[in-house]
Amino acid sequence: MRRTFLKTAVAAAALTLAGATFAAAETTIEVQYPYSHLFKTTYEKIIADFERDNPGIKVKMRAAYESYEDGSQTVLKEAITNRTPDITFQGLNRQRILVEKGIAQSLEPFIAKEAAFEKDGYHKAMLDLSTFNEKVYGLPFSVSLPVAYYNMDIVKKAGWNKEMPRTWGEVIELCQAIKASGQDVDTMFWGWNITGNWFWQALNWSRNNPMLDASESKVNFDNDHGQWAMETFAELVKGCEMPNNEWKEAMANFSAGKVGMFFWSTSALQKITDDSAGLYTLKTDLYPDVAQGGGLPAGGNAGMILATDPVQADAAWKFLKYATSGQGAAYVAQTTGYMPPNKAANEIILKDFYQQNPNKFTAVRQLPLLRDWYAFPGENGLKITKVIEDGMQSIVSRERADEPQAVLQDIAKDTQKLLPKASGS
Repeated sequence: MRRTFLKTAVAAAALTLAGATFAAAETTIEVQYPYSHLFKTTYEKIIADFERDNPGIKVKMRAAYESYEDGSQTVLKEAITNRTPDITFQGLNRQRILVEKGIAQSLEPFIAKEAAFEKDGYHKAMLDLSTFNEKVYGLPFSVSLPVAYYNMDIVKKAGWNKEMPRTWGEVIELCQAIKASGQDVDTMFWGWNITGNWFWQALNWSRNNPMLDASESKVNFDNDHGQWAMETFAELVKGCEMPNNEWKEAMANFSAGKVGMFFWSTSALQKITDDSAGLYTLKTDLYPDVAQGGGLPAGGNAGMILATDPVQADAAWKFLKYATSGQGAAYVAQTTGYMPPNKAANEIILKDFYQQNPNKFTAVRQLPLLRDWYAFPGENGLKITKVIEDGMQSIVSRERADEPQAVLQDIAKDTQKLLPKASGS
């Protein structure tokens, strides 16, 4: 009897010790990402799969960033007090500042240990989106491009029987047809106030016009192509009587069937599809007026490791790789409007997906147009973004809608002042 008791006690002690050992071995990593309304379901699926396959690692999600700018500013503030998450998902145009500040960790040591990294779908074009000074600092999680959304019920009532607009002039023509048809709707919203001046860059990239010169010392968008871009923007505002809406309001109005055309990121496609279901026929099409040799800026975000503790960093790498390869990457396409930049996910797991979801295939058709979403150098990158946004706001508000060239010159002058002095400004 005593021997049985001793055996039971020893077994219980062993189980307790094993449990304590397991608890000690368990690692919790903190992750933070932007845009909960777009990615909440995506991360829930990824985390559930990851924790199932990696029982020694727990993933704690911090409250989502409101925007890419918010994500960048938050990390910069947290770095001062060493309170950054282990992984942050940052806009492709917001990675640079975290590299320049030494906050983001190079992923080269982790990549070097991977036996078949390229075979896992991490091709050079993907990694180039997060490469700085010839080192990889992030793994792109999602990629988006500007596309055109159409409420086909409104378009047909306007008597438009032609191909969807291929130029901004045709967009204005369709706006006027919608107005003439007597429908009580807004004709169009063009996403000038999307994060990071993305649509301003899209107009310029459509004419292969980069933001700064090759030395990054001088503003480049104050040339003829930049003038065309600002004048085109003003013509859209006036010719389509575009409302001065905050972007969330504009998206909600389009989803509710109150707007004919909506030019926005493909990232919102799943949400718009869900919100508009049963209300009207939704169609996406190519972004208009990209000239020969022009392109479009790649939107989206990448995961960056901020953890410096070796154990935390190793666990963070496992999660980051899991989220950006295989089924994790496929969830991006299945639950959002983004494209996963992972080649293996697109070619194997999503082989038939785009055939069954033609609205999501529109952005894939535009992949040859991919250009950088430019990040202005130095401490004033976010201030420059605000300068450009304020200038465009003065046109949308009609305060300066009739003087786009003067607005452009003011933006260019103020941007030049904010460039790093070391760059020759």
